[in-house]
Amino acid sequence: MSQSTSIPRNQQRIRDHGYDDYMEVEKKTRKITKFQELLLSQPNSMIAISRLDMLARRYGFKQYEAGKFILKFPHVFEVFEHPIQRILYCRLTRKSLLQIEQEKQALLAQLPLAVTRLRKLLMLSNTGRLRLEHVRIARKEFGLPDDFEFSVVLKYPKYFRLFDAKETRNKYIEVIEKDPRLAVCAVENVREREYREKGGDEENVRFLFKVNFPPGFKIGKYYKIAVWKWQRLPYWLPYEDISGYDLRSLEAQKRMEKRAVATIHELLSLTVEKKITLERIAHFRLAMDLPKKLKDFLLQHQGIFYISTRGNQGKLHTVFLREAYKKGELIEPNDLYLARRRLAELVLLSPRKAVLDKKLVNYRKHGDDEEIADVRRDYVENGGDQETVREDGGEESVDSDDDCCIDSEYTHEEVNNADVTDDAEDTHITE
Repeated sequence: MSQSTSIPRNQQRIRDHGYDDYMEVEKKTRKITKFQELLLSQPNSMIAISRLDMLARRYGFKQYEAGKFILKFPHVFEVFEHPIQRILYCRLTRKSLLQIEQEKQALLAQLPLAVTRLRKLLMLSNTGRLRLEHVRIARKEFGLPDDFEFSVVLKYPKYFRLFDAKETRNKYIEVIEKDPRLAVCAVENVREREYREKGGDEENVRFLFKVNFPPGFKIGKYYKIAVWKWQRLPYWLPYEDISGYDLRSLEAQKRMEKRAVATIHELLSLTVEKKITLERIAHFRLAMDLPKKLKDFLLQHQGIFYISTRGNQGKLHTVFLREAYKKGELIEPNDLYLARRRLAELVLLSPRKAVLDKKLVNYRKHGDDEEIADVRRDYVENGGDQETVREDGGEESVDSDDDCCIDSEYTHEEVNNADVTDDAEDTHITE
């Protein structure tokens, strides 16, 4: 083992609760987003409670689940009596509408960055092209609007070309020209910054990846040696053209394995939240020369990536870039990330806080200051808002009784033995 530059295979996944707690909250927000879309699609953005359950089932919710779910989040959904019809209706709260508007504004403001992300994403492909459907499925992760085919691809013909492939009858996006100024990986910038701040041996830093193993990960002597040798191993950069190299030798295969790590690292760096599902990475597997067994491959490098199975009873695998997070929060947040996390904050707010706000509003209407003080005093004596964000920046885990509704844009299967074909319409993953 000490004479090899290969990190041992078949590594056991070690849980990191910071990332798992993050996914527990996102499981709720993903469901809430579907409810928001349902309400916004209705006249006046509200719906009668009697029709809510029937329409929610079209979005994949179980019977009698919708009413119970919306009552858990009074900061997002508001149930009220219609003043004329005298029946119960549901609508979004003012805080929820402000969060949606904040996310829309952030999405529009970072549109130039989204164009650059898409160019770099296409440049990661060995042919400079990707299927339109695969990009559409992952549009939210890369900060692309829903109509990106028109607002991004067709709007910038000097960067992108949209065409139909005769052999597969699928639409593809192709980058017009590979800009060498964009062919710089995020890990290279990290290496340069680390070298200038900390110094060290140039030979050790030249091909280094930042490694941060999860708590409880056992590192033996031979494993340390293998990781040290792997860190010094040269490799071809993800944006580099390797069509002229002979890839049959053992040395070339080792370089290609490390290049795959760098490609996934760069793919995660291009996302808004530095995370993406393993199933969506598999869509780009053939185009980016990634290994077949993606899950096993990523488990070899748990110091660089983390795979969380929270979110859909273990069927959904979310890959995080470990160096981009600290205590469950993004180290360098952007406006779009902050807007999406605002919804998570509304989920974590205590329902008792919503009751207090309603009481204060009613008392203010009657102008009774003494009753306002009594309500505040009762609220403080009862412990106040106990389910809000912790002081260390992490979130308290919410109850996970509800199963997450995953979008039906791809089929969920096991992920261990992923094998994607060129002509397949969906990516099939087996474990």
